[in-house]
Amino acid sequence: MSQRIVQGETIAAIATAVVPQQGSVGIVRMSGQDAIAIAYTLFHAPGHQVWETHRILYGYVRHPQTKQVVDEALLLMMQAPRSYTREDVVEFHCHGGIMPVQQVLQLCIEQGARLAQAGEFTLRAFLNGRLDLTQAESIGDLVGSRSPAAAQAALAGLQGKLAVPIRQLRSTCLDILAEIEARIDFEEDLPPLDEAAVVAQLEQVLAEVTHILATADRGELLRTGLKVAIVGRPNVGKSSLLNAWSRSDRAIVTDLPGTTRDVVESQLVVGGIPVQVLDTAGIRETVDQVEKIGVERSHRAAQAADLVLLTIDASAGWTEADQEIYQQVQHRPIILVINKIDLVEEEQKNTLQSKIHNLKSKILTAAAQNQGIEDLETAILEAIHTGNLKAANLDIAINQRQSAALTQAKTSLQQVQETISQQLPLDFWTIDLRGAIQALGEITGEEVTESVLDRIFSRFCIGK
Repeated sequence: MSQRIVQGETIAAIATAVVPQQGSVGIVRMSGQDAIAIAYTLFHAPGHQVWETHRILYGYVRHPQTKQVVDEALLLMMQAPRSYTREDVVEFHCHGGIMPVQQVLQLCIEQGARLAQAGEFTLRAFLNGRLDLTQAESIGDLVGSRSPAAAQAALAGLQGKLAVPIRQLRSTCLDILAEIEARIDFEEDLPPLDEAAVVAQLEQVLAEVTHILATADRGELLRTGLKVAIVGRPNVGKSSLLNAWSRSDRAIVTDLPGTTRDVVESQLVVGGIPVQVLDTAGIRETVDQVEKIGVERSHRAAQAADLVLLTIDASAGWTEADQEIYQQVQHRPIILVINKIDLVEEEQKNTLQSKIHNLKSKILTAAAQNQGIEDLETAILEAIHTGNLKAANLDIAINQRQSAALTQAKTSLQQVQETISQQLPLDFWTIDLRGAIQALGEITGEEVTESVLDRIFSRFCIGK
């Protein structure tokens, strides 16, 4: 991707979401050597306002030839290197909506700027040394975060809480490599290598790499969220459960079976983790063609879900239909939700729970009365923790790319240990040690290819 950047070339883009009649302010951003010159051409600041860096000017964006006013706006100028990209940056703060920002952007392009590519502002910040690669990725995570916990993890990455330990580990590996290579080149002039010290250092580095790797699942969960499907027979209270859980009337609730004909979605946050809840159509045999489609979609939703809430009616007990549905989803993680417990006696509750002995996680709810929702959320968090995510540290939540690089580093370090245990010559030690150093450098961007940059920054929005 870096080949696509011409040194000094000025780029421009709309830096805010543009929604008709929704936004009060829209920002057009420029970065590059001609950004300030273009701003002088397009922006008229009445009176005796001083054009200087990091000062806001009030005025009008005008067509440079016709002098027709395009918008009343504010202008913010940030001279290099005190800017996001470490280049000259100019921002036009226009009225919100589609037309003002689009017209200002078009004028910038007509004056010599070009439309920025996805993530190009952040890519320039990385290439100019303002951000390392973990911080750049954290910016993308922060923009796309779907829960407070995800935002906090992204901010931690932006503050260098991943980059700092990775750099320290890489520095330790480089020190070890220097010691080994010195013994190879100047064996007669130096004392023998302290093998025990090297082994101890490698063990410490490997332990830290393993610790950071343990955050991969948690990081992915914070970014993508958990997909939960509520499944069961018609009229067992699935829609009531969704409504009580989301505290809204997302789904239609009646006493008639088959009311829900399609999958209804709701976005929630449980324990800091974004959860996409799918209320599915009641699964049963039916001749209704529309309901058949809904049932088929319910099957697909259940198969794709990370967690299934198998919901049954306490007053009806565990039926053959419930057993058939269970057999269809038993390969997925399941929480049994015994709903409508307000309609049965205490003895019936105990009997029902004891009969369904093969499901460990069972929750009693009365969704119509908003009972049992907290117990349900607790069970979901326990299901997450038993999925080996408990060891994760919210201050460090690595992504898939970082996880792959750390896994390679771990493998290389283990191979170094194996080489040492086999008493192979020092030259062999350096081979895998260099592999670990390269893998750690890929995480922060000290060693990175253009194809990796393409994959990372192509996921950014145009204005970032």
